[in-house]
Amino acid sequence: MRTSPSHLHPQSSNRWKSHMSRKIAWIVLVAVVVFFATMRGGSAQIVALGASATAGYGLAPSESFPSQLQAMLQAKGSATRVINAGVSGETTSQILARVNSSVPEGTRIVILSIFMLNDRNRGVSPAAHQSNLASIRQQLGARHIRIIDASGLIISAAKAGMLQRDGIHLTAEGNRRVAAGLMASVR
Repeated sequence: MRTSPSHLHPQSSNRWKSHMSRKIAWIVLVAVVVFFATMRGGSAQIVALGASATAGYGLAPSESFPSQLQAMLQAKGSATRVINAGVSGETTSQILARVNSSVPEGTRIVILSIFMLNDRNRGVSPAAHQSNLASIRQQLGARHIRIIDASGLIISAAKAGMLQRDGIHLTAEGNRRVAAGLMASVR
């Protein structure tokens, strides 16, 4: 028959249990502190918000401008985290509906790249497009988040011929050009 410490010495068993309870409490406390420190540090500091131009439609995820911006920042020694919140095919009303869920607390900067194409393809008027865009900006502004509009950089890369075969979406090189153009703005 095996004996446990409680069968041998009841008082030492209680001390042992008390000692183990304290150790477990410390381990749990340290784990909780580390978890919340990681969550705080892991929250997005920059969110790229938009549709296919942001998502990197037709490219590997690492070739989108948000991923390339993240890599460029890391190469410069920055711990800034960039989240790609681009969803191909979305309209401005869909982007507006997910602003709060796509832009977590702790976000300092949102990079917008929202064009009229998806809205136009779904019959959304230019006035409704502009209203949705203004509402997106208003929601972000109310949270004191700085907004950078990447549309001009995307259009510039497109005009330079950095387009995929569909004639709409940027190539990996075009996305790299956009990311490089954003570097000075996000520091």
